[in-house]
Amino acid sequence: MGFFDSEIVQQEAKQLFEDYQALIKLGQGYGKFDREGKKMFIEQMEAMMERYGVFVKRFELSEDFMAQMTMEQLKTQLGQFGVTPQQMLEQMRLTLERMKSELDKQP
Repeated sequence: MGFFDSEIVQQEAKQLFEDYQALIKLGQGYGKFDREGKKMFIEQMEAMMERYGVFVKRFELSEDFMAQMTMEQLKTQLGQFGVTPQQMLEQMRLTLERMKSELDKQP
């Protein structure tokens, strides 16, 4: 069975995409959130990035041709911006850390 033939992989990818879209939409109002709302949003984004990191790692470790091709496409797309998938995840982590730091400075 191929990587993408797995119902679990398909469901997880779908759920990850839907959750990410919902968080991005929610995040458009981030500036209007109170302190606790911002904290919850950051925590949800951290959890999302962790899930995404695990999903990407599965692509990297898979011997399935389509999974490897997908990983290569991701690397190519991100490479156009001068980053690797790992650098992208690290940048997101740093951004979330900065957001937390700014939140800690607020009364």
